[in-house]
Amino acid sequence: YQRRVRGSIFCFAIGRSSLKMNRFSLLRNNKLCFIAKKPRSFFKSNFKLFFEINKRTLNRSFHLGTFPKALTEFNMTDIGEGIAEVEILKWFIKPGDVIKEFDPLCEVMSDKATVQITSKYNGKIIGLYHKEGDIAKVGLPLMKIDTFEEPDNLSPLSPKQNLPRTTDERSLSHSIRSKQGTPVKVLASPAVRHLAAKQGINLSMIEGKGKDGRIRKEDILNSTSEYLIETNLATPEIEPITYIEPSIPIAESDTVIPLRGYRRAMAQTMTESLSVPHLLYAEEITMDNLMIARKTLKPLAESHNIKLTYMPFIIKAVSLSLKKFPILNSTIDKNLTQITLKQSHNVSIAVDTPNGLTVPNIKNVQNLNIFEIAKELSRISENAQSNKISPEDLAGGTISLSNIGAIGGIFLKPILLVPQVCIGAIGRIQKVPRFDSRGEVVPVHLMGVSWSCDHRVVDGASVARFCQTFKGFLEEPVSMLSELK
Repeated sequence: YQRRVRGSIFCFAIGRSSLKMNRFSLLRNNKLCFIAKKPRSFFKSNFKLFFEINKRTLNRSFHLGTFPKALTEFNMTDIGEGIAEVEILKWFIKPGDVIKEFDPLCEVMSDKATVQITSKYNGKIIGLYHKEGDIAKVGLPLMKIDTFEEPDNLSPLSPKQNLPRTTDERSLSHSIRSKQGTPVKVLASPAVRHLAAKQGINLSMIEGKGKDGRIRKEDILNSTSEYLIETNLATPEIEPITYIEPSIPIAESDTVIPLRGYRRAMAQTMTESLSVPHLLYAEEITMDNLMIARKTLKPLAESHNIKLTYMPFIIKAVSLSLKKFPILNSTIDKNLTQITLKQSHNVSIAVDTPNGLTVPNIKNVQNLNIFEIAKELSRISENAQSNKISPEDLAGGTISLSNIGAIGGIFLKPILLVPQVCIGAIGRIQKVPRFDSRGEVVPVHLMGVSWSCDHRVVDGASVARFCQTFKGFLEEPVSMLSELK
C-alpha cells in the first residue's frame, strides 16, 4: 500500500492475508492512524508490519487509533414566518444519548408559536450549545452529534489531492484554492449565495461538503467560526442588544422578567398598531333568543362530544355579516395604494394562556356549520393552553374576536391585529331591566360588543351597518338559516 505525503513515499507490507484491515489513513499533524476491527490487539498477533519511512518527515508521529468521530453541528431549523430566534423551552435529550432520525430533540417557542424540533440524523449527542431558557438564533448550532459516519478525510488520498489543513492553517483563511492558486468554481443555491454575501464570504473560497461539492448553509456557518466539540460546548456569540436606561431606577427587590414568546409578540404587534388610526363602534345585543337556541342544541352537541358555547354562534354571525360587507375582511398594503378583499373568513380568536396572549384562527368559517366551528374552537383553545399551537393556526387570520366577557367587563376598546382592519370585543351577558314595545319594564339579557376598525379603510357608516347585520343574526338566530347553503 502506498501514499505520497509532502514528497515522501510510505510503504506498508502486511503478512498473513487472513488479517482483514479496514484502511490506513493520515490524520492532521501527520499522524498515521491504523484502523482495524480490533485496534487494541492490532500489534499483538496475526501479522507482521514493515515500514520504509522518511523519518525526517514524520518525526516519529505514528498513532494507533480508531475512526475519528464524524461530528455534525445540528443548526436551529428555520421554522418560517420570518422568525430569527427562539427560546429553548425544554430539552428531550442530553449529552451521551443515542438518537434516531425524527426523534424529538427540544421544544422551542418563538414570538408566534411553540414548535417541537426533531432530528435529521442518527447518532449520539456529544454536547449542547444552549440551556433551557436560552435564546437560540435560527441557522446557528443547537448541538453536536456524532453521526457514526466515516469522515471525508479518511477516504484514500489520490496523488493529486492535498492533505487536510491543520486548525492553525484553517484559521488563517476561509479559502480553498486549486494548486494553481485560482478560485475553484462552486455549486450553491440562491439562499446559500445570499448568506455568503451577507457574511462577506467569497463562495469560490469555501469547500463544499454537499453532493458534487455543492456548498450548503452549514459549510458557510462552519467556515466562519470554530466550535468546541467537548460535552460542555461554548455558546455561539449572540449580537449584543442595546437597552435604554429606564427612567425609574430598579431596586434590588424588584423582579425583572425577560420579554419573550407570546408577550414579546404582543408588544411588537401593539407597537405596530400605534401607526393605525382606530375607529371605535359599540352596541348592545339582546341575547334571549340565542340563549333559547343554544339550550335547544346543547344536548345534541353533547351527544357528539362537542362543547357548545355562545362563541360558535357569534363567529358564524361574523362570517355571515362579512359576506354583505367584505371591506371589513380585507388588508391594505404598506404603500397605501391598494386594498385586498379576502375570500376566506379566517376568524382569529384571542386566547389567554399562562405564557401570554396568543391569537390562533379558525380557517374558512364561511364553509363551517355551528358544530364544526365549536370543534375547531375547542381544539385551538386546548392547543394554546398546552403550548402546542402550530404556526399554521396562527397564520392567515383576516378578522379578530376577543371574548373579554368570559372574565368580565361590558365594553372594551380592542387594538387591531395588523394587517387586519377589524377586531371585535365581546362583553359579558348581563340581565338588566328594559322597556318593551308597550312601555312596560321587562328583564332582558344584553351583551355588549365593541368594534375597532382601521379608519384608513373602513368608515363609520360601514362598520355601523356591519354591526347591525351582526346584531340581527344574534337576536334572531333562526335568520342564519336563510344564509346557509
